[in-house]
Amino acid sequence: MQELFYRDPYAREFSATVTACREGKKGFEVVLSDTAFYPEGGGQPSDEGTLGDAKVTFVKRIGSEVVHYTDKPLEVGSTVTGKLDWDRRFDNMQNHTCEHIFSGLVHQKYKFENVGFHMDPDDITVDFSGEIPMEAISELEKLVNQAITQNIDLKIEFPSEEVLQAMEYRSKKELTGQVRIVEIPGYDVCACCAPHVKLTGEVGIIRLIDAVKYKGGTRLTMVCGFRALKDYRMKEDNVRE
Repeated sequence: MQELFYRDPYAREFSATVTACREGKKGFEVVLSDTAFYPEGGGQPSDEGTLGDAKVTFVKRIGSEVVHYTDKPLEVGSTVTGKLDWDRRFDNMQNHTCEHIFSGLVHQKYKFENVGFHMDPDDITVDFSGEIPMEAISELEKLVNQAITQNIDLKIEFPSEEVLQAMEYRSKKELTGQVRIVEIPGYDVCACCAPHVKLTGEVGIIRLIDAVKYKGGTRLTMVCGFRALKDYRMKEDNVRE
């Protein structure tokens, strides 16, 4: 069975049974019968929030288990209510989805691969395998914003091996087992394990902060959604001062 964060990426609160709880180096390691907490992966940070009165500080997939690191132990067999830090989750979904649009456009126009992707709390950095002309950066930013305004419905599937073999999609590494494909029609088809927004309009806006040559390619720094609003307000305050 797919976890709740795949079945319903907009689930903010849920109930589940504690199936395991052990003390580890990073706190208590809790496993649930089901979870809406996304474990770190695909370049996207893990969710945070609470399980009952215990704080969830990190989530990681270890083998077949999704392990929640908490500051308190939880009784095995008990039912707990999980609550996500929704602002954090939605911010990550906005920015990750926007990165897909941008990387898809770069791949279409220049055939460059996304070879590095990192999400910080304040911005995103993306490394491409070739040098994007600096004069094309603002046009790419405009095209991504146009894609956002089209409010495109994302298509997410777990195709069969036969279908996957015939499919053209982006991936930073060789994949084995069941592969999850995230498609933004007209812009990108990519293997990705992270939650995304349902419609591109939910991204809001993208703003490119920086573009530099890096290791024979290009490193871009961007902010999307509410991060872009925060960045704009900060810079406006600086100008006023």
